Amino acid sequence: MIRLDKLTKIFDLPGRQVIAADQISMEVPEGEICVLLGPSGCGKTTTLKMINRIITPTSGKVFINGRDTAQIDTVQLRRSIGYVIQQIGLFPNMTIEENICVVPKLLGWDKLKAKRKAAEMLEMMALDPATFLRRYPKELSGGQQQRVGVARALAADPPVLLMDEPFGAIDPINRESIQDEFLKMQQVLRKTVLFVSHDIDEAVKMGDKVAIFREGKLEQFATPDTLLAHPASPFVAEFLGNDRTLKRLRLLRVSDVIDVHAPTVQLASTLVHAQRLMQEHGQAYMVVVDAQQAVRGALYLEDILEKSGLVHEHYERLPSKTYMEEDLRSAVSSMFRHNVSWLPCVDEQERFQGCITQRAVRHALGDIYRVEQESE
Repeated sequence: MIRLDKLTKIFDLPGRQVIAADQISMEVPEGEICVLLGPSGCGKTTTLKMINRIITPTSGKVFINGRDTAQIDTVQLRRSIGYVIQQIGLFPNMTIEENICVVPKLLGWDKLKAKRKAAEMLEMMALDPATFLRRYPKELSGGQQQRVGVARALAADPPVLLMDEPFGAIDPINRESIQDEFLKMQQVLRKTVLFVSHDIDEAVKMGDKVAIFREGKLEQFATPDTLLAHPASPFVAEFLGNDRTLKRLRLLRVSDVIDVHAPTVQLASTLVHAQRLMQEHGQAYMVVVDAQQAVRGALYLEDILEKSGLVHEHYERLPSKTYMEEDLRSAVSSMFRHNVSWLPCVDEQERFQGCITQRAVRHALGDIYRVEQESE
């Protein structure tokens, strides 16, 4: 959807020239998010702004869906590209509905159609239309205003969305929330997104691809997984940090390392039966479930030896659980927070699916190191 061909920008300053972007070439497939990442002044924002010609390239070309954007009228080009910035820029004298309808109105949309779209976009951004459509920007929190900014950029259904550090000014809790809402929205809309960020964790979470810039040059363009496992240069490795292997925990899901064969025992079972199952499977513990396969707790072999009775009389409640689609960073954090070495995994209906252990996580991370060593 987006192709940059030797895109270059040179700024003429008094007595010198500054190469802000140096022959940047890359392709972003339709429906993917590409995060432009790098230290301040590395050229990522300049590159982004050349795509909708807020900054005019010195040389090189930008193609969107195969069309050379130099052959497209600038106003037409900008109206076909959604644009979100950190400062948001909502019109203070307009309601939220009117703000979202700005571009559809410029494009000549029917008023009713534009209003329906505004309500639809707010709902997608987890803002109740009945509550927010008639409000003014000053009545919203910073995080809510940023969501409206995203909704406004998407209201005219542009194929391409440019985002310049859109969540940078939001506090960490709301930032995580709006990132999650944006990713849910992206699963439905499948826009082609270029996203400038200075935050490595955000890039790993949000990007299908990540482009790392340094002093105007594109150092590496790859998936987050490839970047973390195989940095192309010492600069990229240093920029990603010594904990880059741990950063990959965000890319792995609980479902990637789950032991689906972990045995369970019913509440109504006898302790004798539970002991036999644990000994047969070489388990020091066993998950206790009810008739609907919901997790109720756990039995530990050392606690029930030489005891009799039923499971429901002796099981212990668990401090936490994890979900199949949760990332490993969250699961491992929960393990450390509750000082446990394993957690039961459940699906969206809270039914038991298996167990995740610290050992399985260590093995998954060890595989990364082994792949790196083999590639070297």
